[in-house]
Amino acid sequence: MAATDSRLGSILAAALLLPGVATQANAETAPERGEVALKYLSYRDWQPGLDRVHVQAPSVYVLAPIGSRWSVEGTVVSDSVSGASPRYHSAISGASRMSERRNAEDVTVTHYDARSAWSLGTAYSGEHDYRSRTVSGTYRWSTEDNNRTWNVGLSYGNDAIGSSDDPTLHEHRRTWQTTAGVTQAVTAIDLVQATFGANFGDGYFSDPYKLPDIRPNHRNQYTSLLRWNHRIDALQGTLRTGWRYYADTFGVRANTLDAAWVQTLDDRFQLTPSVRYTTQRAARFYFDPVYSASLGAPFPPGYDGTHDVSADQRLSAFGALSAGLRLDVKLASNWTLDASYERYEQRAGWRAGGKGSPGLAAFTAQWLQLGVARSF
Repeated sequence: MAATDSRLGSILAAALLLPGVATQANAETAPERGEVALKYLSYRDWQPGLDRVHVQAPSVYVLAPIGSRWSVEGTVVSDSVSGASPRYHSAISGASRMSERRNAEDVTVTHYDARSAWSLGTAYSGEHDYRSRTVSGTYRWSTEDNNRTWNVGLSYGNDAIGSSDDPTLHEHRRTWQTTAGVTQAVTAIDLVQATFGANFGDGYFSDPYKLPDIRPNHRNQYTSLLRWNHRIDALQGTLRTGWRYYADTFGVRANTLDAAWVQTLDDRFQLTPSVRYTTQRAARFYFDPVYSASLGAPFPPGYDGTHDVSADQRLSAFGALSAGLRLDVKLASNWTLDASYERYEQRAGWRAGGKGSPGLAAFTAQWLQLGVARSF
């Protein structure tokens, strides 16, 4: 039994790890080497006849060990956003030009014990009409055989919201977020993870750039995430699958299924194709706009300005498909390159289990990211 436990425990430090849980699964081990990574993200979305938003986002990530029990890591991002965003629903005639910059930074300090670790972090994001500050803490611990890792987290965010269209708007939003999860090595080639989260928010949730848009001043959000990784040694690859369920007090319900295949080509190259499908139910106060040249903005019939209402396409009922491809290249013992591309397509008719919201224009987005990292 001891030999089996040792073999299973070693999985938690191998390439079979789920994305984003490496530090959780190896909570008892401080990083032996530091890392500096430079990333460049290019994002673009569009609808028929409307080239909407462009984002250029260079970033720098640094991880530095401090002794054998501590590490500090941080990221600095500067987004340049330009384009046109519809003021309501997907009406091209309501689009307005925009050009702005967002700067964001985050820092996390982690302390490692024999089979546990705790982290404290802070983050800031600011642009001309929005500012966000967040503090967070996490704690994770592993069983003696290292086959199971538990994690819990708590964060608090305070956002300040303004509007270029309304200089008198000075609103705030406060959010508490909790998470809990477990990662388990089931066999020598199978790793599973379950994560549950809840957000509790109060304050301003309306979109000041859409009209009409009046949302409740309280929003609770709940998520559950299940993942399974299965290693196939004969193919030198790993299948990663996941299911995510989302629900909130706005009435939105969404299910997301995703899968990726991590293929090792040789000692230097790794290729990862991926697919994802999402289906969403509309918020209870979402309405299907009826456009009229004489009425202007598509107010719902009988609207008197006293109840919650929104025509924001993000709160509608729809289905979405995305596909991506990532390439990782090991250049030398301490240099790596990565490149990834993902394309996203959203349609009302792709919703599963019911009809999508009528009148939605097709929505398409793409992400391209390039990165280089050096360990030291």
